[in-house]
Amino acid sequence: MADDPRVENLRLRASEVAKLLKTFSHPNRLLIACDLLQGERTVSDLEARTGVRQPVLSRELARLRSEGLVGARRESKMMFYKLTDERLDTLVLALCGAFGSQTPTEGSRGQSRKTRRPNAANAVKR
Repeated sequence: MADDPRVENLRLRASEVAKLLKTFSHPNRLLIACDLLQGERTVSDLEARTGVRQPVLSRELARLRSEGLVGARRESKMMFYKLTDERLDTLVLALCGAFGSQTPTEGSRGQSRKTRRPNAANAVKR
């Protein structure tokens, strides 16, 4: 495993990856990213779809923008937000595949690690 170049690359960028995962360790930021994976959204759209209230959404969007993970564009009086880092597509899709297709009580007990696969049909697509 030590000869695996993916592991070596991750080792070199572990701090960067840890910072990204820390950003998404908050449930609201993760919900926002999951919803933005489907495309641009306004704050009103995000509030309706995630259940996160507008003042909290604004704060979380500001954090995601400051981290360079979300971008915004203005159209008249409306602001539209979208994911700006393509690596997030892969990360968020992996999380949706790992957790989105199961209820909290289902889990994957009894399956070997190699046979568990995310249900691609339930993964969020852009």
